[in-house]
Amino acid sequence: MDRTKALVVFSGGQDSTTCLYWAKQRFKEVHAICFNYGQKHSQEVEVARGIAERANVPFMVFDAHYISRLSTQCSLTNTNIEMDKEKPAEALPNTFVPGRNLFFLSMAAVYAREHDIMNLVTGVSETDFSGYPDCRDAFMRSLNVTLNLAMDEQFVIHTPLMWLDKCQTWALADQLGVFDLVRNETLTCYNGIKGDGCGECPSCRLRRRGLKLYLQQRSENK
Repeated sequence: MDRTKALVVFSGGQDSTTCLYWAKQRFKEVHAICFNYGQKHSQEVEVARGIAERANVPFMVFDAHYISRLSTQCSLTNTNIEMDKEKPAEALPNTFVPGRNLFFLSMAAVYAREHDIMNLVTGVSETDFSGYPDCRDAFMRSLNVTLNLAMDEQFVIHTPLMWLDKCQTWALADQLGVFDLVRNETLTCYNGIKGDGCGECPSCRLRRRGLKLYLQQRSENK
């Protein structure tokens, strides 16, 4: 496989857009793959398409509606379920989509194999997250081994945000020269509102806290 090529699992949100430009800085050729899995905030697919075009990156969308059909108790895919605003004390939040990263990266690896790509990039983080088990470093390392065994290949899963909090992720976007793009053009909001979003959903509140802290630090350092 070609070590100079990378495939980014890309949703058009803050994290995956930062990862897209991180990959563009490190690899000669970058591709982006996006999934429509029945998410209520499906506008993210078209946002991702637009950002990929702007970045001059080949972009593919794949149908993964089976994910929402397999699990019907997720507030991101079931319009009848009210979204958790805080993580429950002894359970995963109902914004957790079981198997999502497992399925996304497995499909991405098959696509990568077909296109002679060895590097897979994803924006998961164990530092600022909602407790999703499929965002943990241990899972990513395990999945990397599994994919290599399953296809007899030597994929490398890159997780550039794994140990960064949201403030540090904003700093990385700024270092990459895409701070304004990430702030204004990405869609992180679970209610499908671009930019600063609705301000109420868990994703928006996490993003906003990190932004506020980063802007404060940047101002102090001037």
